[in-house]
Amino acid sequence: MKVATQSGRVLPDAGAPALPEVRAHGLVVVRAAALPDAAVGGALAAGELGLTRTEFARAVQLGIVRAGPPAPGGAARYTRAELDRIRSADGFPGALRERVETVAGAQAAGGVLGTSPGRFTRLARCGHITPVGYRVNRYRVVVWLYLAAELREFAAREAGMLRGSAPPADRELMAAKADLRPRKWRARHVGLLLRRTADPWERAAVLASVLPEDELREAVPDPADRIVLAALAPPPPYGHPQIPAAAAVALRLLRAQPPDEIHWYRTSLDFALTGARDQSKSTGESGPT
Repeated sequence: MKVATQSGRVLPDAGAPALPEVRAHGLVVVRAAALPDAAVGGALAAGELGLTRTEFARAVQLGIVRAGPPAPGGAARYTRAELDRIRSADGFPGALRERVETVAGAQAAGGVLGTSPGRFTRLARCGHITPVGYRVNRYRVVVWLYLAAELREFAAREAGMLRGSAPPADRELMAAKADLRPRKWRARHVGLLLRRTADPWERAAVLASVLPEDELREAVPDPADRIVLAALAPPPPYGHPQIPAAAAVALRLLRAQPPDEIHWYRTSLDFALTGARDQSKSTGESGPT
């Protein structure tokens, strides 16, 4: 609050815009209201929504919680209006937790589906179920994470796939030792990142981030453009390991691998860069506006 003497001198404080004055005992007390749309950091926002840090990160990843303008240092901030929007939704907080609940590995995911770990692994490897994240265990093995809500929806929608023999297409994929989980996760990850921005340079940076280095140099021969794309590249997803040996394993998940997948991202990047360069010509600047 601000306190003013009868002479009118106001003692400063860091309060927000003032409400009407209240006069008492020879002083003028000017009560300050909280900023109507103040922003808070991720830890506080998670607590106010009743989520763990991991659950909150998943909610942000999925676009359930939208970040506001970042802090001066670049840290994500979340407006009071956004938190109020989430809290006012039907079923809060239980429904929110259900949307971000994940299970790790075939044993737990198969349990949600009501099927064996082996059958679940086949369904996931053949692309019927898309991971939402990953972690690398102490044995440097990738453990895929799945949204429990999506697994329940799959069980209700595709009950026939939870019993009986595998369809011919799946048998062909398994015979070829195919594993579509990394590719399906990358497509989901890229799609979620693209939904966060309409800026053509930022969208191009998302697409560039999944290309191997040699492919990126061929697709973007101009070093100046590559510098811009590198500066705008999204950080690794939440939970990406920091230990070098595990990070090296996870890094392979972030890069497109099959030739047709690489071609798709290169084509998409070419299209995005055309729009980004056209924007730069109109504004005279390279980078987001």
